[in-house]
Amino acid sequence: MRIASFNVENMFRRAVALNLATWKDGKVILDQYAKVNSLLQEPVYTAAIKKSIIDALDTLGLKKSNESQFVILRENHGHLLKRPKSGPMQVIAEGRSDFIGWVELKTEAVDEVATKMTAKVIREVNADVLAVIEAEDRIALVRFNDQLLKPIHSTYGGIMLIDGNDDRGIDVGLLTKQPSMIESIVSHVDDMTGGKRIFSRDCVEYTVRVTATKRILVMVNHFKSKGFGNQATSDAKRKAQAQRVRNIYDQRRAQGVDLIAVVGDFNDTPDSAPLKPLLSQQSDLKDIFDHPKFKSDGHLGTFGNGTKNNKIDYILLSPALFSRVTNGGVERRGVWGGTNGTLFPHFPEITKSIEAASDHAAIFADLDL
Repeated sequence: MRIASFNVENMFRRAVALNLATWKDGKVILDQYAKVNSLLQEPVYTAAIKKSIIDALDTLGLKKSNESQFVILRENHGHLLKRPKSGPMQVIAEGRSDFIGWVELKTEAVDEVATKMTAKVIREVNADVLAVIEAEDRIALVRFNDQLLKPIHSTYGGIMLIDGNDDRGIDVGLLTKQPSMIESIVSHVDDMTGGKRIFSRDCVEYTVRVTATKRILVMVNHFKSKGFGNQATSDAKRKAQAQRVRNIYDQRRAQGVDLIAVVGDFNDTPDSAPLKPLLSQQSDLKDIFDHPKFKSDGHLGTFGNGTKNNKIDYILLSPALFSRVTNGGVERRGVWGGTNGTLFPHFPEITKSIEAASDHAAIFADLDL
């Protein structure tokens, strides 16, 4: 059987700020979006907080109305703002109790070619069990399966996604082909530490029956991004996530579960401090990239230009699964490989970066079960 992981960067719709030509283009919007929603949770809006809210909303383009190119201000009950005909925008709510609402990211359709290329990657990988990262919801996965995978003869029978903690709609899910079948699901969306939720999205445990007598546990993850926020805070968040995944893994092993795969986008490199709980510190998990039967294409990374510093997607296997590996590799042709494929070959239908299936390559492992 083949297990794979692919950050699809949304199937049909994606936040406008995430659908720009480069991550840098949308970073300011994402920073201010996160900042203002955090400020709106304050019980009392001091003068300094009000000024920060105004500054953030101004940057988001909400100076004249509650809707801009990138976001919408929802005022469900009460009012946050007053916009005088003359004079600057004002925060009239005195705190969280005066106003129920939030700032919401606007979405738009993903480029049609890119969507088809996502389907093509999935067809070429041809996994029996496919972890998908950054899918918007289960209905989107079902429609993607029916409208794009079915016509190219790559249909999946099992489709599951549980809403996670990211309000941008980038969650993790699992697709399965017969005879593989999801038998049980455990979500960790509400796991807490220090009064805060650990996972940016979730760490979902899927118990998958792959043969009449064999079951594997697939733990699907998408760790905290480096894209915005303080680096130290971001690193600490990823480390806490990695440690919690390690704790769950150790618990399942102690319970007698031997066939375990920990997969997904960890948003950090193998030598990073945040990933040590999974890749060192007496962990017996092994990266598919390190298996002697893994077929390298000469690029060490999984994101962007494929350099070693962009190795952020993983299939980690327990010893019992690692010993059953017969093959492994990377499907990189859905990533923009540069003009005329100067970095690496991409599908011929991709003529510019926005038409790429994703900035992430899909990775896979073949297992003799």
